[in-house]
Amino acid sequence: MGIFSWIIFGALAGWVANLIAGGPDRRRGCLYSVLVGVVGAALGGFVYRLATGQSRSFEFDFPSFGVAVLGAILLLAVLRLVSGRSRDRS
Repeated sequence: MGIFSWIIFGALAGWVANLIAGGPDRRRGCLYSVLVGVVGAALGGFVYRLATGQSRSFEFDFPSFGVAVLGAILLLAVLRLVSGRSRDRS
């Protein structure tokens, strides 16, 4: 996929992850959703490879989208844990 495709795929995956996960990150904006989606897709692919031992090629299909959304949800959970801890220290 090209860079534009990654941005579209990341935006959709990040948006769906924000809808599913809810919480305070829900209204952060489009750029945040794109970054969470793209990084989440990479994270999801890494976790998929660890869990199954198979590599996952990311195309525009439902299994890849599911892996990307699950990775984005996992990333959102980690970001919330980290940001919650930093607020507690302040």
